[in-house]
Amino acid sequence: MSFQLGDTAPDFEADTTEGKISFHKWLGDSWGVLFSHPKDFTPICTTELGFMAGIKGEFDKRNAKILAVSVDSVEDHTKWAVDIGNTQGTAPNYPIIGDIDLNVAKLYNMLPAGASGDVAKRTPVDNQTVRNVFLIDPDKKVRLILIYPMSVGRNFNEILRTLDALQLTSEFKVGTPANWGVEGASRDVAVSAALSDDDAQKLFPKGIKKLTSYLRMTPDPR
Repeated sequence: MSFQLGDTAPDFEADTTEGKISFHKWLGDSWGVLFSHPKDFTPICTTELGFMAGIKGEFDKRNAKILAVSVDSVEDHTKWAVDIGNTQGTAPNYPIIGDIDLNVAKLYNMLPAGASGDVAKRTPVDNQTVRNVFLIDPDKKVRLILIYPMSVGRNFNEILRTLDALQLTSEFKVGTPANWGVEGASRDVAVSAALSDDDAQKLFPKGIKKLTSYLRMTPDPR
């Protein structure tokens, strides 16, 4: 199946390093970060899982649960976690799905429906498209899809920045401008074009700076 932003994230049941889960039930009323990996014991993914473990507390602060998926067995994930801890300083402290039937990879449109074969014999190149990040809101809607090539490690600070922006814009009628949330950049946000000037003034008592009829800025309303 294929889906777009705003669609309901596909539900599934899967075995993980922390036991069997039903995805929507496991997510509960939290945000979710589902990030995928083509193969265990691969160099770039090793650094990514270790880095994510090191900053898990930042996602906890934002009521966001982390769930990884790799096209290998739970047993292999457990062995890999030892290497991750030894080389990166922090072993995975979140569940990793064992996707040996390729169910999640196919369900989330990361592998073609016809993909098959013994996962132990599938190479990272066979699974190279399993390199996505999905941000999912508490209503189980897909809010972000990022796709990375195997040779490029993911920027998890950008994922945190995007999560902050999504949570802010879900609560207030604003949008975040270019580089919002980047160190040294302004925290001002853009007022929704759907609001009149009068309504904007009422909703944002910190004040409105009107640059054009359609570009109106206000300080971060939180």
